[in-house]
Amino acid sequence: MSTASAQAFKPEYDVIIAGGGTSAGVVAGRLAAADPSLRILMLEAGPSTRDLLQHTQPARFLQNLVPGSPSVRFHVGAATPALGGRPLIVPTGQCVGGGSSVNFLMYTRASRSDYDDWETVYGNKGWGSADLAPLLEKTETYQVEPDAPTHGTKGPLHVSHGGAYTNVGKQFLETARVFDKAREAREDADGNNLDTLNVYCRWPKWICGVKGTRSDVPHHYVYPQQDMNENFDVVTGAHVRRVIFDDNNRATGVEFVWNAHLYPDADRGVHTVKAARLVVLSSGTFGSPGILERSGVGKKDVLARVGVEQRLELPGVGEGYQDHNVLFIPYAGPAETDTIDPIVFNDPDAISSASGEWFKSGKGLMAHNSIDVAVRCRPSPDELEAYGEPFRKQWDAQFASNPDKPVVNLASVAMVVGDPTIVPAGKYFCLAYFTNYPLARGHAHITDAHDVSAPLDFSSGFLEDMADVVPLVWAYKHTREIARRMSLFRGEPAARHPAFAPDSAARLIERAHGPVQTAEPPIVYSAEDDRAIERFTRETVGTTWHSLGTCAMKPREQGGVVDSRLNVYGFSNLKVVDMSICPGNVASNTYSTALVVGEKAALIIAEELGITGV
Repeated sequence: MSTASAQAFKPEYDVIIAGGGTSAGVVAGRLAAADPSLRILMLEAGPSTRDLLQHTQPARFLQNLVPGSPSVRFHVGAATPALGGRPLIVPTGQCVGGGSSVNFLMYTRASRSDYDDWETVYGNKGWGSADLAPLLEKTETYQVEPDAPTHGTKGPLHVSHGGAYTNVGKQFLETARVFDKAREAREDADGNNLDTLNVYCRWPKWICGVKGTRSDVPHHYVYPQQDMNENFDVVTGAHVRRVIFDDNNRATGVEFVWNAHLYPDADRGVHTVKAARLVVLSSGTFGSPGILERSGVGKKDVLARVGVEQRLELPGVGEGYQDHNVLFIPYAGPAETDTIDPIVFNDPDAISSASGEWFKSGKGLMAHNSIDVAVRCRPSPDELEAYGEPFRKQWDAQFASNPDKPVVNLASVAMVVGDPTIVPAGKYFCLAYFTNYPLARGHAHITDAHDVSAPLDFSSGFLEDMADVVPLVWAYKHTREIARRMSLFRGEPAARHPAFAPDSAARLIERAHGPVQTAEPPIVYSAEDDRAIERFTRETVGTTWHSLGTCAMKPREQGGVVDSRLNVYGFSNLKVVDMSICPGNVASNTYSTALVVGEKAALIIAEELGITGV
């Protein structure tokens, strides 16, 4: 399809979904399956992902995150001293399936209290773990262990350990078992049952254990329904600009423009399509608040700056941005180190070999995401003491009375994440860590009243509070001790580690013939060393691609944008359904939560439209 004009759409539908990402696809697929007579239009700004290897072959996931990729959109924050004077760049999925089609494929779930907080702290009845846990099971067929408690057996998405178990993951677990006396290390433990903490174990992936394919939303919720249902239309390359309302603030349709990058020959005009029953905004943490603001909904000063006439004051729109703070620390390994780097960086021989095995059996490194073992960490008393006073207030307020909330997640990574040219040629592995509940809050607002492609006014708030820094400093020290004791350890590349003084006890081992002795005492870091780690953290920390919170589901007077039925305050026939509605963070990768938001929304919408069987 060379131009957008080849994509037909009708002048009116019952339901219009503005966005084609994870939550959108779940809603559309469930409603279309339950009521094939319901006229549904899904408008996605990015391209189709149908049967494309860069989306269906798991190990190719980072190929979607390179500059110029049509499958993601990059949002650039303002440079800030908290990040060493650099901007934070956050990619988001912009394709059918959204994040489900481009993410790291990590199967991780929130803590039980995360969802309970949504209900009890933020007042959203029906959004606690008792209501949402069955929806987690509804999404999945869990292939790791038959009839595993808390996991599903009949859902559309498959969960497995993937096609390989790397020596990086094995050694991370084995070394942690010996070194980390504050935690357990059990290969067969379930780290994603909503409760387990402080156990190193294998973490599954959203990968089919039989076919080796990515378990994404479009190939399991969207395309099967589209193929059999003439009332379900998916239109790609369509940027939704704003919502259309009648005089009573009832949503009656949307305006959209064609994506000029996908369809350079398409007309540049504004197209209108009507919604007889419902408009659903599902354009993500960056996209949904922008549609509302271009529709005149939001903070008066934000709208006035770009010349949008305000229709309704709703100051929470675009505010409350949250994410997780992550670092990937590389270590040199020997030739036998298992790594998916050659696949990620398009080595033709490696891709040919791995693809051959994948097509034949669904196994091998092509059916892998590089991450085998992880742990959700709560600090021991000694570790909490090491965090220091800057973290104490947050601990007392958020963690002390919630024993299922981890502070940091750690994981083994059988690849180099980031620019591979920064380190010398060779084999590497990473140990990664991210914080689960940073205090950082940011915003995402439009800078143009009409141009949907204009850069956003975006701030992440990353590391502006020392309470967000100290767990990352601890995690660097902790994972470094484990890495240095792994038998694969061959050195610490200086370009991707803190700059310790040459005479420091913490100075790098840039080249090694093997690991340090397991019994060797941990490094004792000086105050100067700690400052070096802090500088490195600020200059290196990045996004986990877990953006949420900019159309929060909480009371309007507390900055909320939608109520517990996902209705936008002050309007009828208008809902938001994506990660922007999350009122509080979750201790996991966000794919599973995006699925649950979609499943819950499908039930709510079906009930309101009189549809059964969802």
